[in-house]
Amino acid sequence: MTTMTPAKAVVLVSGGLDSATTLAIARQAGYACYAISFDYGQRHRCELDAARTVVSQMGAIEHKFITMDLSSIGGSALTDTTLTVPTSPTTGIPITYVPARNTVFLAMALGWAEVLGAEAIFIGVNAVDYSGYPDCRPEFISAFERMANLATRAGVEGQPIHIHAPLIHLRKAEIILRGRNLGVDYSLTISCYKPDETGRACGVCDACRIRQAGFTAAQIADPTRYQPTSE
Repeated sequence: MTTMTPAKAVVLVSGGLDSATTLAIARQAGYACYAISFDYGQRHRCELDAARTVVSQMGAIEHKFITMDLSSIGGSALTDTTLTVPTSPTTGIPITYVPARNTVFLAMALGWAEVLGAEAIFIGVNAVDYSGYPDCRPEFISAFERMANLATRAGVEGQPIHIHAPLIHLRKAEIILRGRNLGVDYSLTISCYKPDETGRACGVCDACRIRQAGFTAAQIADPTRYQPTSE
């Protein structure tokens, strides 16, 4: 009896809650997963350690780290130390938006997918409970997929690469419940924009507030390690 080789997928893994859930979803779907993470000059570098731990615990064929310096162009509180991460809700697109980040990340993932002969890329963007970043919207994902299949040999030769964003229309609580059912250990993940040197989350940035609200709505205990609050 012939054993079918599973299709390959490149999965973007940041070390956060959403990307860990996305990796679990790709694995459940039967893909041979190749994880990719980015050291892009982010101030919250402990997410790279979280990404390494998440992939080690959940499993992947290979885990590749790509180094680039988006801090050299600045423009974001996540890469520019002269800017401050907000600790209260803001209006419009927040200063934590990193210009072109998901475009660059998906482009690198696309290149690796083509080299691997992968048919899919998974990314954990969300357009419901999110900070309002323009590169997390369905329109962006659809446009990137169209571009990807115009710009690659695989696409031109009739082997299109599909971009999957399985969380894009889910509430954060729905994401957490989905991940729990798939065995994701959220204590390994970090979503904070300004963790301390030990990796404890601040509890007050936009990412922390969304994460906390998600666990509350899901009625699941939040396993995140938070910095002590000052009285």
